[in-house]
Amino acid sequence: MADKKLVIVESPAKAKTIEKYLGRTYKVVASLGHIRDLPKSQMGVDVDNDYEPKYISIRGKGDVIKSLKKDAKKASKIYLAADPDREGEAIAWHVSHILGLDPKAKNRVVFNEITKDAVKNAFKTPRGIDMDLVDAQQARRILDRLVGYSISPLLWKKVKKGLSAGRVQSVALKLIIDRENEIKNFTPEEYWSLDAEFQKGRSKKFSASFYGLKNKKQSLKNNEAVQKILGQVDKTKPFAVTNVVKKERKRFPSPPFTTSTLQQEANRKLGFRTRKTMMLAQQLYEGINLGGKLGTVGLITYMRTDSTRVSNVAKTETSHYLHEKYGEAYAAVKIRQGKLQEGAQDAHEAIRPTSTLRTPDSLTAVLDKDQMKLYRLIWSRFVASEMTPAIIDTVAVTLDQNGVTFRANGSQTKFEG
Repeated sequence: MADKKLVIVESPAKAKTIEKYLGRTYKVVASLGHIRDLPKSQMGVDVDNDYEPKYISIRGKGDVIKSLKKDAKKASKIYLAADPDREGEAIAWHVSHILGLDPKAKNRVVFNEITKDAVKNAFKTPRGIDMDLVDAQQARRILDRLVGYSISPLLWKKVKKGLSAGRVQSVALKLIIDRENEIKNFTPEEYWSLDAEFQKGRSKKFSASFYGLKNKKQSLKNNEAVQKILGQVDKTKPFAVTNVVKKERKRFPSPPFTTSTLQQEANRKLGFRTRKTMMLAQQLYEGINLGGKLGTVGLITYMRTDSTRVSNVAKTETSHYLHEKYGEAYAAVKIRQGKLQEGAQDAHEAIRPTSTLRTPDSLTAVLDKDQMKLYRLIWSRFVASEMTPAIIDTVAVTLDQNGVTFRANGSQTKFEG
């Protein structure tokens, strides 16, 4: 391996896919996640010395570290290709530390999707380790330790042995308790609604709701107020239509998924728990063997993101797909001429399929049941997000008699989008 370049990633599955793309001059190995962390037996944070963390090698990672050092000595160049987020940046930083690399040296490679083009382009633009991202991860880790070590012993004493209190769950529990107290202290107020059916000649009946008196909004707080309104209406006389407002409204599609919206929708539509969703998404991201010349390909972009941004390359490919499948009227983005070139991969992109052309139906032979469900959810959401909005005609009608005002609202889809 004397002339080979060494690439270090987190997982063996990711390593296998990337090595295939890079070729024989590269060796890709896995760190199997983090290799250093705060010690479990003590706080590991020097609160009197600017909260300096004390890192040690994780128990059981000795052989991994030894192997990484051995490979690094033989390599002509070392690249750190952990995931493009805080955790990935921290893993790269810890690996650079144990290998004695300069964090400022251009050996950090990031890509948002594991496809041949994305990986090869990323290796053209390596950078130094982003210490802002590393510091963000360290701050979260230190807070985890400070909160856990401070509150957990109290839980053991007051509630039950073995319970833990985390940086997020402790605050979340406080918010839940505050909300529960608000509910308990809430004094319910009585209110009534009044609906009526109207019909003009032989036309279809429609419903309208009481709005107020003399076109001024008014609430009905009890049955007495309702009876008073009913007594004011002359049932032998028709209501007059005093105002009709017609508008055209656009209903835009939902944006592509972020981590949180994917977890919510997968739970709502598929019944998947958060852990299952992220496990399946990880499999789709790291690569699925499509067989033949294609081999293993990452099917979705990185699944830990809070961005809804989409690359121009993905927009253009999807625009072509929509033009061919549904016609120009349904594609939100006009087709661009020529192939768009992109530089370094942006780590902050939405969760989307790496290629719109890989439809769910085309992958039935290579995805298992749950993988297919999640991929179809991601693919459908992304493609819909790149389509034109639905156009809806709305109408609001105001009816009046003896100063009693009712309002009716209706809508009709003009263009489904």
